[in-house]
Amino acid sequence: MRYFKYYILTLAVTLTDQLSKLLVYFNMDQGQSIPVFGEWFQLHYVLNPGIAWGFEFDFLYGKLFLTLFRLLAAAGIAYYLYYLAVKRTHQSILISLALILAGALGNVIDSTFYGALLGLPTKEAMTPWFHGQVIDMFYFPIYYGTFPEWMPFWGSQTFQFFRPVFNLADASIFIGVTFVLALQHKYALIGPSEKKEIALKTKTY
Repeated sequence: MRYFKYYILTLAVTLTDQLSKLLVYFNMDQGQSIPVFGEWFQLHYVLNPGIAWGFEFDFLYGKLFLTLFRLLAAAGIAYYLYYLAVKRTHQSILISLALILAGALGNVIDSTFYGALLGLPTKEAMTPWFHGQVIDMFYFPIYYGTFPEWMPFWGSQTFQFFRPVFNLADASIFIGVTFVLALQHKYALIGPSEKKEIALKTKTY
């Protein structure tokens, strides 16, 4: 089937993401850093209770809502990938969606199971299920500097580039979304059969 290979890609990236997280979990302490390429690329083990940048929903059922949203989003992306593959959308778009789906699945596995299976629930979780924290490890503190004194608001303050710590699932989503945005004008999200149908209707009128 024409869509099967894209789900294989999703599965491969998801399994690699989970393997990297489990290796960090079983071999590093929280907060520990291991230099990979000098100081500018490190493995830095941190837990993320929310979504990107550590943002959390600050209400009682916030984490549960976030996990369920991730599950629904992953299901929606999986169906959309199938739909576009059947419509024979350009392969670049389908690969991008497969990467986005892999990233969504990678983090939703953490949120759904890590609280119970790895003992990593969020604080004050009602149940460890659906309240797991996400494992992040890739850290690129490439540059440290100071804003000039004349700059409003941030003048003389120190800054760091690049500050976020992320995982393979986050990177997969970022790459997939970037390529979708870059390619959507070149390759429309419809297949040749739909284009032919539109052309026929245009001629009719």
